[in-house]
Amino acid sequence: MVDWTPVIDWLLEHGTRILIILVVGAGLWFTLKKFLPPLVRRTLVRTRGETKEAIKKRTDTLFSVVLGAGRLVITIVVIFMILSELDVPIAPALAGFGIAGVAIGFGAQYMIKDLIAGIFIILENQYRVGDWVMVADISGLVEEVHLRKTVLRDFDGTVHHVPNGEIRVASNYTRKFSRINLNISVAYDTDLDHAMDVINRVGDELAEDERWGKLIKGAPHALRVDNLGDSGIDIKILGNVNPMQQWAVMGELRLRLKKAFDAEGIEIPWPHTKVYFGNSPEQPAAGK
Repeated sequence: MVDWTPVIDWLLEHGTRILIILVVGAGLWFTLKKFLPPLVRRTLVRTRGETKEAIKKRTDTLFSVVLGAGRLVITIVVIFMILSELDVPIAPALAGFGIAGVAIGFGAQYMIKDLIAGIFIILENQYRVGDWVMVADISGLVEEVHLRKTVLRDFDGTVHHVPNGEIRVASNYTRKFSRINLNISVAYDTDLDHAMDVINRVGDELAEDERWGKLIKGAPHALRVDNLGDSGIDIKILGNVNPMQQWAVMGELRLRLKKAFDAEGIEIPWPHTKVYFGNSPEQPAAGK
């Protein structure tokens, strides 16, 4: 007969404690997931000059980062407590981690660099989940922000994992507002004052539109003659819109400007070249 008494006694003593450790760890994890979002939200709601959407973006970003760090800490603590309950010496393990850490440390400089850069990105609120940014020469929508890396998805749907330490300049296209910034070209024989009046009229109509007006903060207007090109004259148009809406509004603006220019007889030029064979028409041939 096999005597199961020692096994049962061990399970009753140590197994119960291990179960309690796992339950407490799971409880801490669910508590963190439940109470962290409202705590962060109440803290950020006091931020001045930020819209509700911007606060939500930052809340999601901070929640993701803190939740990831909390999960790591809880997991490590639970593992070490279970090892201690199993009478596994923790001190040698910690010493081993220390020695391994020194050995790996020389090769982990880039990781430390990424972590430090990630901390500053989050503390300085350079960008949040849901922003459209350009970092490390890559432009895309921020899907995840971690202490070590930033995850972007570009217009083609490609996902880019960018180490935070590689980010020298972070350009945020959607902080508080976005801007319409485009040039419209007209032919050289166009009455520029009339063309600008038409552009301003179309911009005002777009801003007053029931659908598009909700996206526009400042009606797009002609700013200046921006360039005298080879085939036409470029007119600069600027306007402010809600974050992430600049591309949609610019598409609608181009559509309406094309229709308005056609109705007003304003030509949008295309590249063309004048070729003369022999003397130009203004210079008649000698002897004639």
